Amino acid sequence: MDYTNDREITDDFELAGVPDSFQRLWTPYRMAYVQGGQHQFKDKDDCPFCAGPGRSDEQSLIVHRGTTSYVLLNLYPYNPGHLLICPYRHVPNYDDISVEETAEMGALAQQGMRVLRKVSNAKGFNLGMNQGLAGGAGIAAHLHQHVVPRWGGDGNFFPIIAGTKAISATLDEVRQLIADAWDEA
Repeated sequence: MDYTNDREITDDFELAGVPDSFQRLWTPYRMAYVQGGQHQFKDKDDCPFCAGPGRSDEQSLIVHRGTTSYVLLNLYPYNPGHLLICPYRHVPNYDDISVEETAEMGALAQQGMRVLRKVSNAKGFNLGMNQGLAGGAGIAAHLHQHVVPRWGGDGNFFPIIAGTKAISATLDEVRQLIADAWDEA
């Protein structure tokens, strides 16, 4: 058998965890999340995205309030400035929102990108929506879009090896910086 990494295996199978051409990162600690160990918010009475707008911007990490949707910082960010865009309505899927909500969420994502470029010199972004438990949504009952700022070299093995993510600023500092720049970008 000829493999791209020039090693030969005489058996007809490879062991899980053996590096291959996909360079998989094995993270078995995530299985608790995948199997439903995380708490799922079912309705608007226990949903943090429904409760957020009823509290102060500082308490809820809100950086901007729109007409149909609002923007807040992710409480568990992948990178500093990781934004979430949520409709005020408690709906689970992208195809559940109105044309107006769709338009405002798109405009807020664009504005969030402009702000993050200005305040943090972001060089790229990951944008996405995880829908449903099978789709990986942490809060599947309330639609939210991620806007994750990226910089060259911001990914490393520290979270995998040490179980730690280094974030260079506190959430309250980042929230204030983004909120202050929101209307100027």
